[in-house]
Amino acid sequence: MKLQLQRRYKGPDYTIGSLLVNGAYFSDTLEDRVRDIPREGKIPGKTAIPDGEYKVILSHSPRFKRELPRLLNVPYFDGILIHRGNTPNHTEGCILVGENKIKGQVINSTQYELRLIELMRGAMSRGEEVTIKVE
Repeated sequence: MKLQLQRRYKGPDYTIGSLLVNGAYFSDTLEDRVRDIPREGKIPGKTAIPDGEYKVILSHSPRFKRELPRLLNVPYFDGILIHRGNTPNHTEGCILVGENKIKGQVINSTQYELRLIELMRGAMSRGEEVTIKVE
């Protein structure tokens, strides 16, 4: 299963994008601000992950106490998840899924998190590797 995160708006405090699943639009996304980490430095909890392609697994999150998509081997970051949330304060480097109908936020995120997990479980049960390309 191929996920693709297309960043559409890079603002001073947040980033809005589109998440595609196997080439089809799935949801909007909300991330922290995109920074040039080698040049600007990383601000913990306020910096989006670097562009790149990453393997994604489902694993139990001790913080959220549920199974969530986890990105592996993200440079400068550890514990990057795709999950529900609404504002840049909920991201802390992670990717939030939902509908961008309010400036700088996503709404209705729970249904998108649950659907993404369902799609990933199906793909993994068929032996497919799940990856995400962030651009």
